[in-house]
Amino acid sequence: LQRRVQIRETIRTHLRRERELYSRGVKVLSLFFIDEVSKYRLYDGDSGSGRSGEYAKMFEEEYVAVAEAFRREIDDPAYRAYLDGIDARETHQGYFVEGKIDRKSRTSSDADAYDLIMRDKERLLSLDEPVRFLFSHSALREGWDNPNVFQICMLKPQTESEIRSRQEIGGGLRLCVNQEGERMDESVLGGAVQELNKLTLITDMEFGRFAEALQ
Repeated sequence: LQRRVQIRETIRTHLRRERELYSRGVKVLSLFFIDEVSKYRLYDGDSGSGRSGEYAKMFEEEYVAVAEAFRREIDDPAYRAYLDGIDARETHQGYFVEGKIDRKSRTSSDADAYDLIMRDKERLLSLDEPVRFLFSHSALREGWDNPNVFQICMLKPQTESEIRSRQEIGGGLRLCVNQEGERMDESVLGGAVQELNKLTLITDMEFGRFAEALQ
């Protein structure tokens, strides 16, 4: 139940921030760190076919419910059309480090996710690309930098090293960019730069205490 609540709150926070930034041409991303790959995607032996795990199913169920309720609050027809044009199944994707999944179990979907998340950052930041929610076990901790991560949800306990946890949170501490690649810094936003570039962490109480200590 706790993980479902975290997923639900991440989606709610994401949509609120997305509604705020859509008119500025800023693509909003949310990042989930999970405890087990199999909770997002299950692989069936040597067939290589992947199917949704517990977290993926939870996400789609909650996304449909939250987005439907959220539509009643939208007064911007352009943003409403954008939201209505994205399917729950198409707006999330995951990528996991080599070794967490055997090479035999790689699918074309895995390859597409790798290219999108790890290589084609410009496409990922485009409003034409439906993927907005990313799931990772460990692949995005180091060597991955995306300025438009506004929400980080920890679907795992805070049992790892402090350095690793700092790296994970650091993935959301960047100044975002718009569709032209323009950095949304003080020269563009003035005094609103801090509020617009705010990172929201959705965690359990233990990880929450760790995050508060970093302020």
